Amino acid sequence: MNGYVLIGNGVAAAGCIEGIRSVDSDTPITVISKEKHEVYSRPLISYYLEGKTTISKMNYRPKDFYKKNKVTVIYGNAVSADMKAKEVTLDNGEKIGCKAVCIAAGSEPFVPPFEGLDTVEKKFTFMTIDDTLALEKAIGKKSRVLIVGAGLIGLKCAEGIAKRVASVTVCDLADRVLSSILDNECAGVMQKHLEKNGISFMLGDTVKRFDKNNAVMKSGKKAEFDVLVLAVGVRANTQLAKDAGCDTDRGIMIDTSMKTSIDGIYAAGDCTQGFDSSTGENRVLAILPNAYMQGRCAGINMAGGSSEINDAIPMNSIGFFGLHCVSAGSCPETSEVFEEKEKNSIRRLFIKDGRLAGYIIIGDVSRAGIYTSLVREKTPLDEIDVRRMKISPSLTIYSKEIRRKKLGGVV
Repeated sequence: MNGYVLIGNGVAAAGCIEGIRSVDSDTPITVISKEKHEVYSRPLISYYLEGKTTISKMNYRPKDFYKKNKVTVIYGNAVSADMKAKEVTLDNGEKIGCKAVCIAAGSEPFVPPFEGLDTVEKKFTFMTIDDTLALEKAIGKKSRVLIVGAGLIGLKCAEGIAKRVASVTVCDLADRVLSSILDNECAGVMQKHLEKNGISFMLGDTVKRFDKNNAVMKSGKKAEFDVLVLAVGVRANTQLAKDAGCDTDRGIMIDTSMKTSIDGIYAAGDCTQGFDSSTGENRVLAILPNAYMQGRCAGINMAGGSSEINDAIPMNSIGFFGLHCVSAGSCPETSEVFEEKEKNSIRRLFIKDGRLAGYIIIGDVSRAGIYTSLVREKTPLDEIDVRRMKISPSLTIYSKEIRRKKLGGVV
């Protein structure tokens, strides 16, 4: 009997499995996993390098997860999905029958064609457990590490290895760290904190060419290193979906039910491009909570249930050396900005058209969920206590009626 086939074995696939089983407890599920690991939490790979976790503790679900949910895992690579023939083909030629497919193939590192990159012996990316284990073998107390990319991946790598090597230098063509998430001032606060913890930066500059263990920058400066980490960015894995006839752009195009343009093919996670309710546009929202929710939604619909996600927003919750940062929504240039600043602490709220469009918090992020809820639900600010929202966000900003609904009848 044809069953459900999931291409990918990350958080989105775990959500899809649980979504399917909430509706259909019997039809077989096959997961095709390119990585030879059970589903794990990718953001924990830097904590492994710090010694704060172990490989087994990184598992996203218990050991019996697949058996309990009647899932067969095939460690291999899917090369095509043909819904007319109702089959998925693997790179070894094996064909698997399917009634519905979810492509949860994630993303892969983008490595620019740097001149001389082939002369660098110890070069790594930093996205998977295998990347992490390979990097761990290459570094030592005397290692000078150059990381190309000052985004989330590059900086988490820097944090993970900082105490295990002699030096870490991060370069980026952007003039600030975390340029896709933080504005100039907030990025400056985070950069100073990273520098206090031993990380050096070469910003507004990037590599022009490599000559073995030397990087020649576009500015003409040179950086010597022993180990190179490439964290320039990622690209959604869209090729299989594109070959199957699905509409693709920067990601696999999906609607709010996770359907692609081909009947019977769904998609979820970092490989997708879906509706961002904070901007009203279709975007790639490559974040772990979104991947799980998309996967569960896809699974429910694949199994004949009904589910949709129409309130997805960009969110990031990160921390480096004890300094935490949370952001969500959008930061329109024409918005009204409310701001509170202290040493190593910023709270910035972006208000537009009578609603909270987005926010950035560095420092105390304990009540950030209130702001995220306001952004996601597009709550009109005239329905809440705006003064209290700005100063001390909590459920008390809402009316008794709204609090009763949120708390299930308890105020």
